[in-house]
Amino acid sequence: GWFRRLLHKRKPSSVESSLNSRHSAASSPSPSSSSSSAKSSSSSPATSSAPSSIRPSPVSVPDISASDSPRWAKSYDICICHSEGDLELGEELVSYLEGQPQRLRCFLQLRDAAAGGAVVTELCHAVQSSHCWVLLITPAFLLDPWCRYQMHQALAEAPMANGRTIPVLKGVDRREYPKELRNIYYISMVLKESSFRQIRDAVLCYLQELCRSSRSSTE
Repeated sequence: GWFRRLLHKRKPSSVESSLNSRHSAASSPSPSSSSSSAKSSSSSPATSSAPSSIRPSPVSVPDISASDSPRWAKSYDICICHSEGDLELGEELVSYLEGQPQRLRCFLQLRDAAAGGAVVTELCHAVQSSHCWVLLITPAFLLDPWCRYQMHQALAEAPMANGRTIPVLKGVDRREYPKELRNIYYISMVLKESSFRQIRDAVLCYLQELCRSSRSSTE
């Protein structure tokens, strides 16, 4: 089954709400927050009370691949942050994302970092040149100081939980979830195929919202 896309503790946008309705229960660093959201949804008024003649207008989905899309302002759509021991998983994820119809552009360190470049410089450049950052949080990730460094760079680039940082837990107990990410919901990788789709949907949602916000600001 599908997992619900990443949720954040801010008020979700209309795009997020539409995606949320297509996913099942999400993984949360705070059990109380998920239970409170369930209560609020059960207490909401029934949609049948609205007049049948009034129908919500469909939300247009912006073309993120248009020539004037703000997507092209950065070199990459996604930076994959992983430990050296998780390279195979990172390569599988990149192959999946780059094979999507939207041709999502991924930064994979061992493939895309400049030869001879300083590690710190390359990691910072990868974060700054990408719209979203996928953190493959495994036991090896937690022990890798460079993974921690890149995680902190991503949080410094976008300190608010606005959809750009996408934590993915694999083989890690939720009690080991990095405290720095406590305000961000994560994906728990149980079925790899489902998790890959959820990562894709989260990235597309962010890029669509980016395009929509850019279009609104110019109107």
